[in-house]
Amino acid sequence: MVTPKVKIVLDTDPGGDDSFAFLWLQSLAKQGLAEIMAVTAVDGNVHANYTFAAACKLLQLGGFPAVEVGRGVIGGSAKDDVEDAGAIHGADGMGNLSNTLPAPHQDYETARYSDDVLIEQLHAAPGEITLVAIGPLTNLAAAERKSPGVLNLAKEIVIMGGAFLHPGNITPEAEFNIAYDPEAAQLVFKSSTRLVVIPLDVTRRLIFTPEMAQQISAVNPDSSIAKFIMALCQFMVGTAMAFRETGGRPGFLVHDAATLAYLFHPETLLFRRAQVEIETSGEWTRGKTVIDRRHSAKPDANAWVALDVDEVNLLAVMVEDLKRLVQDG
Repeated sequence: MVTPKVKIVLDTDPGGDDSFAFLWLQSLAKQGLAEIMAVTAVDGNVHANYTFAAACKLLQLGGFPAVEVGRGVIGGSAKDDVEDAGAIHGADGMGNLSNTLPAPHQDYETARYSDDVLIEQLHAAPGEITLVAIGPLTNLAAAERKSPGVLNLAKEIVIMGGAFLHPGNITPEAEFNIAYDPEAAQLVFKSSTRLVVIPLDVTRRLIFTPEMAQQISAVNPDSSIAKFIMALCQFMVGTAMAFRETGGRPGFLVHDAATLAYLFHPETLLFRRAQVEIETSGEWTRGKTVIDRRHSAKPDANAWVALDVDEVNLLAVMVEDLKRLVQDG
């Protein structure tokens, strides 16, 4: 029996960990498991013009230059509260390596806005598109505001974001993607019940090491993908150690990769059904994701939330798939 491809629109703000998830998705697409319908860049880790360029370059690097990239909607609500993450990911979001990659064929100034791309994709194939959102939820919220009900046309929406039983990573209580635009997150969580949430509770355990990058590179060390992976890993390990993200273990966190593990290797994650709410007004808790853990009826549950992970096997399958991409590249 032929397994149908998972049709994916990737909403992303590359980002070092976004870049590794992006490359993994392209490996899955080359294996015939996924179909990349579009990529919608979003303002987040760095400004929208940089995330657009990074997305275009990663598509060319992985062999999918024809995939349309949308330009991020500007207008998130937390720009004055939360700085971008250029200190962690580099000024270009790619470890300051973007000048080593091919120039993008798509132009930021003439590209369609991401919300329009999302609306078109979801209306063209209702119930078939999986949205993988690994940045702030600004684009998704903009699409919902422009075309009410459009998010419910998605097969499901897989979100890397939030922190429930774990501290935040941008404030003591909030995770970056949610805190960057809490009002957008609130709208998305109120607009769909087809949500899967991958929070810091599990992604904090996904430490990608230099040894893993070396294993990937070894299959074809002269390939441009291998060289990029090695250089980006080196940069990200440096900033992760400086920001004390990995408990002193040399490596960096590949938060966003867990979204693809859910879709293609679900045995690596354990979920609970929950009603997720977003705090938008607290002085110390703005951007916090909240679930009610009391034993009471929750008829308005809107999401599956990952709270445990088999990190060894998740990282192992990611490494093996990236080897295949490097071998082909």
